[in-house]
Amino acid sequence: MRRAALGLLLAAGVAAATAAPRLLDFGPDEIAAILSHGPWPPPPVRDPANALEGRPEAVAFGRRLFHDRRLSADGRVACAGCHVPATGFSDRRATASARRGEGPRNTPTLLDVAQQRWFGWGGATDSLWAASMVPLLATGEMAHTVPALASRVRAAPDLAAGWRRAHGGPPGQELPADDEVVVVGLAKALAAWQATIVSPRTPFDDFRDALARGDVKAAAQYPLAAQRGLRLFVGEARCSVCHVGPRFSNGEFADVGVPFFVPAAKGGGVDSGRHAGLRALQASRITRAGPHHDGDAAADPRALLTRQLTMEPRHFGEFRVPGLRQLGHTAPYWHDGSAATLAEVVRHYSLLDEDRLHADGERILRRLNLSPGQAADLEAFLRTLSTPAGSGRQRSTASPSTQTR
Repeated sequence: MRRAALGLLLAAGVAAATAAPRLLDFGPDEIAAILSHGPWPPPPVRDPANALEGRPEAVAFGRRLFHDRRLSADGRVACAGCHVPATGFSDRRATASARRGEGPRNTPTLLDVAQQRWFGWGGATDSLWAASMVPLLATGEMAHTVPALASRVRAAPDLAAGWRRAHGGPPGQELPADDEVVVVGLAKALAAWQATIVSPRTPFDDFRDALARGDVKAAAQYPLAAQRGLRLFVGEARCSVCHVGPRFSNGEFADVGVPFFVPAAKGGGVDSGRHAGLRALQASRITRAGPHHDGDAAADPRALLTRQLTMEPRHFGEFRVPGLRQLGHTAPYWHDGSAATLAEVVRHYSLLDEDRLHADGERILRRLNLSPGQAADLEAFLRTLSTPAGSGRQRSTASPSTQTR
């Protein structure tokens, strides 16, 4: 009844409005779908597997580590070299270096990364701290080994002191003798800082909140093309089936018809996506179900899920459904960076080859056959999920929270 009343209120407001800006006659179901994509920003969350999250000392140390080239074996590469803050914490390149078992992949943004469930395009890690450890050790990235990196931390007074402060140890205390504990501690500090990276509000958020309070005048300031595109997004195009919630992602994996064969120019072969990610996750000890959980792993439902994961044929060629916030600043798109523009992404779904998709399970995607006007409207809506060029693209807050994810 609340939805129906809100719909009637908005309809009455539209009928009474005489100014040039106007609001489409969104029905109660459409309004409910739109409201489900907020509010933004969401409340902060805490990872029970990482005791460093929310600790100011750990966040400060993680921020410094993010820009520290000493985390790479040759001293030339920092995390910020690929996750560039000025470009939405991505690098604007189609693909970065390939990792073992993967093809060359696009560098994902770190905006709102604390809201994710799985990490990497194939979900090879199940926590932000485990994901932060992967590039430290990956050949072609920072290329360290656990013993060498732990030794470097112990030998650098500022790194050793930062590690101790982050973990609440007294000055001068020896770092743990276990090299893996030292390196996981670095990764957890990196994660503690990344968990504070939250993207700013967007024009869509202002529109969504105006709808929520029944403010027709404010809602009507939202561009009409974006309103039409939003109607497509939550309706006929069914985009919101996978791009759900405030982050515009269900956090899971899907085959969207993007080829997983790697071009010969980029090494050739096949990137099996979630299939390879599950294989790596099951073989790793750096998981929520492993020995480095800082809380009670038996009481962590996500650790239980990690233990129960199984590989299925459908996982081959599936990739993580990305969040859509700030996507205007994080091109190119998809796991292989093969779409340079939003227009190319929209065109892909408009002309989708349905025969290319997995045949098992419920068929969610279908060819949209958008008209040129519909395609332009859908792109106009997607652009309102980003802040305008030149404005702030992220904020960082280190305020602790008692919530868990």
